[in-house]
Amino acid sequence: MAENLTVIIPAYNEAASIEDTIRSIQNQTTPPREIIVVDDFSSDETGELAKSLGVSVLRPPKNTGTKAGAQNFALQQVDTKFSMAIDADTILAPDAIEKLIVVLEDEEVAAACGSVIPRYKNTLWERGRYIEYLFAFTFYKPIQDYYEKPLISSGCFSVYRTSNLKEQGGWSTRTMAEDMDLTWSFYAKGYKVRFVPGAVCYPIEPENFDFMKKQLKRWSHGFIQNVMLHSRDTSHLPVLRSMITIGVWDAVVASMAYLLLIPLLAIIFRNPIFLLGYIIDLPAVMVPPIIKGFERKELALTLSSIPSFFVLRTVNCLFVLEAVFSEVILRKRLTVYQKGH
Repeated sequence: MAENLTVIIPAYNEAASIEDTIRSIQNQTTPPREIIVVDDFSSDETGELAKSLGVSVLRPPKNTGTKAGAQNFALQQVDTKFSMAIDADTILAPDAIEKLIVVLEDEEVAAACGSVIPRYKNTLWERGRYIEYLFAFTFYKPIQDYYEKPLISSGCFSVYRTSNLKEQGGWSTRTMAEDMDLTWSFYAKGYKVRFVPGAVCYPIEPENFDFMKKQLKRWSHGFIQNVMLHSRDTSHLPVLRSMITIGVWDAVVASMAYLLLIPLLAIIFRNPIFLLGYIIDLPAVMVPPIIKGFERKELALTLSSIPSFFVLRTVNCLFVLEAVFSEVILRKRLTVYQKGH
């Protein structure tokens, strides 16, 4: 099936990572027919480095402004049955394409995604994301896939049926989370999306707070934008509606409780026992990452990264609440795409 696959890599000033990404695709057990790098008007050597590896390079007349715009620029030239999108700072496990594309044998499947593991796990932010991903891709995602409703087909690495992708007009730029928008649009049309845990990719995650805040702001606003955009589309899909409701509850109510209610109760009643609310869900949240860390022979890394996860969790709560306040109350939409890896 991979001989009917075109890979699209949107890239803006990715000279430091583009070669690793391309080589990881070329060295797949089932390599694709074509690799297209969209050099989105980079000011570094991204395009030249990509050309040196023998792939097709497209350069728009000006920067498209978003990852979705860059991907759509290449999609016009895709004539294969399947299309794959991968970030220019992401590498693949050698058998990732082979494992992922097989689920598209089902004609009702429009898209499929795999597991995500941070490539580097050195800084507080990278380690926090490491635990977050271990939990999400060993707990949430398999449950969602059981009901054939993964909440999002990850933008850093997903494969699509090209006809379904073009039917949607490609990746929309109307929200800050084009991958979530596309996933929910597929569901609204009656298509399936699948998750394949064995198909693994390794993106470079934000290594410092400056990059992390850009990513968290984009993701938080993108989630709220999609909830508002797709409220009618998802109302007739009970499972998806329930998952989105849980996501909104976790994002809004749980964040308010985490940041405001717990410390407020401790102060009002002058009883520190309320602070146990910060760790009451610790066993449930940490068991899946610890099990997965053990399987990956990274148990020590997993255990030592748990404190970083709670730092990231706290910061994420702040950005989610800011997004709700801006998007819902102030009606001030985030429209400028800022790259945060």
